[in-house]
Amino acid sequence: MTHYTRRNFLQTATAAAAYSASLLKCDRLLASPFGLPIGLQLYSVREMLAKDYEGTLRQLASLGYQEVEAAGYFDHSPEQVKSAMSAAGLRCVSAHYPYSSLSKDFDKIVAFNKEIGVQYIICAFPGIKDPSRLKDMSYPAMIRSFTLEDYRWNADQFNKFGEKLKAAGMKFGYHNHTMEFGKQDGVVPLDEMIRLTDPELVTFELDCGWVIVGGANPVDYLQRYPSRISMLHVKDFKHTDKPASVMEPPPAAELGKGTLDYRPVFEAAKRATIKHYFVEQEAYDIPPLDALKIDADYMKKLTV
Repeated sequence: MTHYTRRNFLQTATAAAAYSASLLKCDRLLASPFGLPIGLQLYSVREMLAKDYEGTLRQLASLGYQEVEAAGYFDHSPEQVKSAMSAAGLRCVSAHYPYSSLSKDFDKIVAFNKEIGVQYIICAFPGIKDPSRLKDMSYPAMIRSFTLEDYRWNADQFNKFGEKLKAAGMKFGYHNHTMEFGKQDGVVPLDEMIRLTDPELVTFELDCGWVIVGGANPVDYLQRYPSRISMLHVKDFKHTDKPASVMEPPPAAELGKGTLDYRPVFEAAKRATIKHYFVEQEAYDIPPLDALKIDADYMKKLTV
């Protein structure tokens, strides 16, 4: 996804550390992708796509990825995107945009993605109801500035977006980060957004990694909202003794080589209504395609 939706940010929370400790991995994960095609969030290869869009897509397909979620189209037209996806044998089923883009260019975004064949438009970062109240518009300042009123206002905007997308034969959704799990006045913002959005108009894409880092439990969300969550993001983190901070999240790891045990997550997901899932790796210690092969092979080996 775009740079302003994927900056390195976390909330420091004792709960996060406690829950992360409870998800320490086993040597062999026994979870399953429950028969769904292996998907990839294309933010994972943003630099490669910028240099060679068509070639990068072909290389991803050769690793075993079958579906992708867009994070920008790098100045390609709908026709060029469709051609590149078709040549690679990939299906682009979802696309990410921040609220700032959706609020300005919603109709253009819908028309562009509908022509490609995208099924879901996902809000990858919420908006501030009254941006004028913020003196500092830097990313760290913004994520600390969301109030319950902002989240409730976003829910209302999502319902409106969802109604328009439903009329276009598409679905609107919201992707969480970490700040949505910090209670305000005893209320968990993500729970409030789920409560205030119309199930017929708004779905949710659960980023399991950020849920855990935010101090919550993706299994809990899948069990409590099995019909509201239709997509997952799957990522892993290396072990670190350094406390989490807004600008220093745990470093990214290849799936199965980090600290998260996805077995209980996938067991819960099998009983929910998951339509798509997307591997996402935001940073690398080895060549990206080598890392993404490890991720894909990990998913291929998961059995029901």
